Amino acid sequence: MRRREFLKTFVLILTVFILSAFGGSAAADAADLKLRDMDGNMVNLSDYKGRVIILDFFATWCPPCKKEIPDFVELQKEYGGGAFTVIGISLSRMSDTKKLARNLGINYPVLIENGKGAAAYGPIRSIPTTLILDQKLNVVKQYIGFKPKEVFESDIRALLQY
Repeated sequence: MRRREFLKTFVLILTVFILSAFGGSAAADAADLKLRDMDGNMVNLSDYKGRVIILDFFATWCPPCKKEIPDFVELQKEYGGGAFTVIGISLSRMSDTKKLARNLGINYPVLIENGKGAAAYGPIRSIPTTLILDQKLNVVKQYIGFKPKEVFESDIRALLQY
């Protein structure tokens, strides 16, 4: 079962890589990004324009991804609201994502990757990949791999001008 899940995820990441390598301009597509949330509703990234965003690409089977999530939960509690939000983009199946969200107490929107998210902000070659977006949805920082909460908090504070 785990091997099949790994193969599915590998194929998805490979597809995303190919799409982003040969696709159009990421900047043009990013603000129009539309993905489904865990309830199946379509969410437009442009709805979050005006906020500083941590955009976290993760998978449920990824240990460093799971290690970062509690920090994102804390950041959402501390800074969330009108000026800031965390948005997770899961590369895993919706059922696995819902289970992880429940177990880790995720308190921010989680969207399900369908090949468009990573293509818009990619290529996403490794997870976790975390992007810091300014209020105009421009990528101002990109982190690959686990980073401690303080790194993200510093970026948030700088963009919110604390």
